[in-house]
Amino acid sequence: MRKLELKFLNEEGKVVTYSLDHPAEPANPETIQEAMDAILRENALYSTGGELTEIHSARIVERIVEEIEL
Repeated sequence: MRKLELKFLNEEGKVVTYSLDHPAEPANPETIQEAMDAILRENALYSTGGELTEIHSARIVERIVEEIEL
């Protein structure tokens, strides 16, 4: 499964990660930047370390699980 991870810094200076399942592909950096800017501008998300203060990064993460039959 692929996920889009949006990473922000909060008021404590810690990295806060929000994950979105099944992102649109190919990933559009401009759209992601606009969405992250809107999240900050609207204070749309919150962390235990306070409000989000700036964008840290974004990335696509893929997790592969292989079952082992016993």
